[in-house]
Amino acid sequence: MLRRRFLSGNPIPLDAMPSIHASLNGFTEKEIADWAGSTIYARGKSYIDDVTELSRTEDGRLAAWVFGSDEYVTTVRRGGKGEFDFACTCPYDHGGPCKHVVAVLLVALARAKRGEEIPVLQPDDELYLELADYLDGETDDDEPGDERGGSAASSVESMLAGKSREELLEIMADVTRNFPEVTRWLGEREQLATGKIDQLIHALRKEIFALTAIDAWPVYGDFFEDSPDYSGVQQRLQNLLDRGHADAVFGLGEELWSRCGGQLESFEDDGMIASGIAGCMQVVLKALPDTKLSRLDQLVWLHDRLREDQFDLLAGADMLIGSRRYAVADWRELAAALEARLANMPVSTGGRRDEHYRRRHVVDQLIDVYRRGGEAEKVIPLLEKEADPCLYHDVLVEHLLAAGVVERARSWCIEGYGKTVEQAPGIASMLQRHLRELAEKEGNLALVAAYRAQDFFRYPSVGAFSELREASEKIDAWPAVREAALGYLRTGRRPDGSATGGAWPLPKPEVGSAVTSAKTGLRSFPKLAVLIEIAILEARRDDTVALFKELCQTGMCGRDISEKVAESVATSHPDIALKIWRITVDNLIAEVKTSAYEEATGYLRKMRSVWRQTDRLEEWSALIAELRTRHKAKRNLMSLLKKMEQDGD
Repeated sequence: MLRRRFLSGNPIPLDAMPSIHASLNGFTEKEIADWAGSTIYARGKSYIDDVTELSRTEDGRLAAWVFGSDEYVTTVRRGGKGEFDFACTCPYDHGGPCKHVVAVLLVALARAKRGEEIPVLQPDDELYLELADYLDGETDDDEPGDERGGSAASSVESMLAGKSREELLEIMADVTRNFPEVTRWLGEREQLATGKIDQLIHALRKEIFALTAIDAWPVYGDFFEDSPDYSGVQQRLQNLLDRGHADAVFGLGEELWSRCGGQLESFEDDGMIASGIAGCMQVVLKALPDTKLSRLDQLVWLHDRLREDQFDLLAGADMLIGSRRYAVADWRELAAALEARLANMPVSTGGRRDEHYRRRHVVDQLIDVYRRGGEAEKVIPLLEKEADPCLYHDVLVEHLLAAGVVERARSWCIEGYGKTVEQAPGIASMLQRHLRELAEKEGNLALVAAYRAQDFFRYPSVGAFSELREASEKIDAWPAVREAALGYLRTGRRPDGSATGGAWPLPKPEVGSAVTSAKTGLRSFPKLAVLIEIAILEARRDDTVALFKELCQTGMCGRDISEKVAESVATSHPDIALKIWRITVDNLIAEVKTSAYEEATGYLRKMRSVWRQTDRLEEWSALIAELRTRHKAKRNLMSLLKKMEQDGD
């Protein structure tokens, strides 16, 4: 039987239900992803090809078979307010849509965008019969006037209406004997009604301990029978909260939080267990404002748990934090608490990343809390104080620039660069970039070119060479800069040091200095691959070939650079290109797999084109004959060669 989960509330009358295309008009994949969550959306997207017999019903439902480890019936309907009701026969039952529902929606959306019609589901179709068995026998949970649970509940009520007290007691005794969960439910109902909940809390704690103690196991396919199911815990927590026991819910939530981390790290279940625990934590979040905790303690708890939340278990916390429950005074009180926490934290002197991380997190919290408490003016002084302990020089500079305090930003770039260039070169690089961008805004083009030269000398590449050329041409310094840059790639000696005297045409930047040959690793020079790519960029074909031959003599002639050379010189030096491609073809065929054979035929087509342009097609024919003779046992290759010859392009 289908498990039905409604999000849309009341069912939509047939005459009010828009067409499938109308209901999906303007709808986007992003909205589906936001609704389903990134994990389920990604899984659903991978199941698009497994959706078959997509149909629609007269009341606007989408219905389809979706294949996974089994064949599932999936149905979904979009209401007039853009919400959904949906159901699926798969075992997923962790709240929200499953991946099969998402797949059906994505297929329907794609068809709507293409203007393709979705056929009406016929009464004699097997899919129709599967749906009818359920939809005719069930009513929506929220149907007006039917708070007792629909036709099934009405039938039971009618059956019991004429029974005597003794008969009813006998029936209840039979029910509790045959269905232990009913006995538990009745007991918990009584405890909740009387307020004596100690036994219920004890039972819930035991269930949490048992569920979180389940060992990880490899999960395959769509079945998760042995994985922990937290839906019962979520419902019982909600029952407690509905009866006003917020502190009990919070305490149990803390138990769950402290025990679930190891389980989540070891299970591989596409987020289903995390989704179940997150459902429980949503109840805990709803309980938090009504606990006996002070507003300050509530905010401290929220911020601490968000720092620990690796699995997105507190997805609703941002909404709670942004609610009006917490006033400006609460945020200022939290700021004082975080300031005290920061003052008591040790300052790292050894560059340990974990210590930097912990301190940075408190600083990030303070920045957010200052803004919520109307104390944004404290952000920059905080960052200036924490720039060194947190290695937050780049963050400080970004805030200073956003505030328009340019000269202080420049000073911090220069100071921060010196403190991070060895310990955190990535941060130093960002500070250097900010200085270059300041020079660009100020029109100091010579300084911009000097920073581009620094980038090139630090990480030489054809891209950095192009950026250096663009900057140097603006100040008419490119010929001298180009010669020096190419010389650096040969020798490893930077031309921007004092040893070059006045030959270097660019100014000295505010940060960074010339690096000695020993420090840059002279043995890694010459940078032949970069020299080759620059020769290709500048269309120097003879130099490209000469440099390539030099590179091949070093034994460092990889496929990537070889292919670039072949493409570049195929017209000017066809024999070089043909030789490179022939080696590539032989290497691919040696892999003995169809995908490699297909790739090899692509290079053979390039070779045929070159031979055709040079009136040497007889060499092409000789090559194919040779390949047929040498590799006649490779039937897939023979088939591809035959097809290629027949194409004749």
